[in-house]
Amino acid sequence: MKTVAECEALVMMGEHQHASHHGPQKVIGPLSGKTINIPDVNRPPMPALAPSGVIHNGRTAEHFGEIDSSRGYPDVRSFRRKFGLIVPATNTSMEHELWSIIGRNPQTLRGVGLHTSNVITPKPTLETEADLLEYQKQFLGGLKAAVDTALLAEPQYMLMGMSLEHILCGIEQVKEPMAEIEEHSRLPWATWHEAVVAALRKYQARRIGILTPFDKKGNEHATRMFQDLGFEVVASVGFSCANALHIAHVPDWAKEKAILDMLATRDNALDAVVQCGTNMSLIDVAEQLEPVIGMPILGINAVIFWYALRETGIQGAVVGAGRLLQEF
Repeated sequence: MKTVAECEALVMMGEHQHASHHGPQKVIGPLSGKTINIPDVNRPPMPALAPSGVIHNGRTAEHFGEIDSSRGYPDVRSFRRKFGLIVPATNTSMEHELWSIIGRNPQTLRGVGLHTSNVITPKPTLETEADLLEYQKQFLGGLKAAVDTALLAEPQYMLMGMSLEHILCGIEQVKEPMAEIEEHSRLPWATWHEAVVAALRKYQARRIGILTPFDKKGNEHATRMFQDLGFEVVASVGFSCANALHIAHVPDWAKEKAILDMLATRDNALDAVVQCGTNMSLIDVAEQLEPVIGMPILGINAVIFWYALRETGIQGAVVGAGRLLQEF
């Protein structure tokens, strides 16, 4: 275990490495091929101090080493990459899963931080098609406000923590609101429909089975999106959760049973299992079952995070969240 002094030295090393490179960065996303503009969030003066500077007992601390804000100190915790995460207010899983991945990889993901903003969805009932339309209205209507809140933390890259194919039918309908919100935010985004294509291509997968918390209509929407993206949905399982909040309560044993008994069967001959629904945790299930079924299990949260990390230049094997983050 590192001493406090050692930890402080590591932080100072990170500060030194990042302080001398001011100005936005332009990188080519290795998965998308897009030019990604990563803003400089450490531009001087950072941190800005009031004119009196550091005070001790109400008076200027004359002999205190000056914080030279002209050099631009980085965020002490998120000095490597500051991600903004947008999730519905009912979602209790995605942020937890991503922090779990960071916690399981303290060296590889050191200096990576998440800064979450909720989309207000006060009526999360999903029992009927009318409920689904109302939920769509709530989410899309509140998306801009949630993004504006996230931008107050000056993130460098955004993650869309929502399975938009649940509430929108067809890839063009899914792309439309994301194009608008990307333009509004002026930041690059990791989206499910782009991340999952990149992940499936890594495995040269075409025949897939999908696991979702959705009902019949939601699964039809998800199937349509994957078909539009060029994949064959051989089999699908949806848990028909009647409330968006309750998605997080689907037990792991039920997910395992669905994968083993209804998706990853010999007759289906899948190339990959794909899971939709960001409030349905899957990293532990994927870790346990991938060696058993001999194929990738691509959970939405791990895939979106993988895409965001790789697109912004953070490489290295990441453990504890399935094969994708370890192998690519």
